[in-house]
Amino acid sequence: MSYEDRPPLDPHPLSEYVAWAGHRNRDPILELLKKKLPTDAGEVLELASGSGMHINYFAPHFPHLTFQPTDRTEETFEHIKKLREEKGNRNINDPRVIDLTEPSTWPEEGGYHAMFCINIFQVAPVSIAEGMMACASRLLHEDGFLMVYGPFMVDGGFTTASNEEFHNILRSAGVEEWGLKDIADLRKAAEIQGMTLAEQIDMPANNFSLIFRR
Repeated sequence: MSYEDRPPLDPHPLSEYVAWAGHRNRDPILELLKKKLPTDAGEVLELASGSGMHINYFAPHFPHLTFQPTDRTEETFEHIKKLREEKGNRNINDPRVIDLTEPSTWPEEGGYHAMFCINIFQVAPVSIAEGMMACASRLLHEDGFLMVYGPFMVDGGFTTASNEEFHNILRSAGVEEWGLKDIADLRKAAEIQGMTLAEQIDMPANNFSLIFRR
């Protein structure tokens, strides 16, 4: 499906729009993860797994790793498990609740070699960034990383006309937290939690992969 054929904007995890966007970006993200994820055994956690489309697409490419899907509610957990069974992904754990605004839902200990979060900030308040960084700081292995993927503003400006158009479409929906967020705000949130923006990687379709480390 081409960009021109995109479904109407709908951020629900099981919507046609989210499925379209996920299919469009999954291969470039996979290629980046192949360069970044450990080559030995390890644990990888996804924040805001939604339908589970990404974690179930990535997992077969890393049979030596164990993947942990999470989301703020259990709404899509059965769908995640259904995809896991359909694809025969034995290296994906049962999903668990992690609400970035509620530290009581975070695991006490982690040791995760990597965490990732895909396409969440354009439909979430930037205030969750500090919770995300605090959660990552708690759960990541000493040399682990957090990857945040999506469209962002850079130093208060849009990098492309299409990103500005997308931002305006989001804002026109009348939902306060919808709209592109600025990388600078994520960087500040990271620094508060002892994390740093180690890499800012340009991705296809005017997106970024942001790599945060301790």
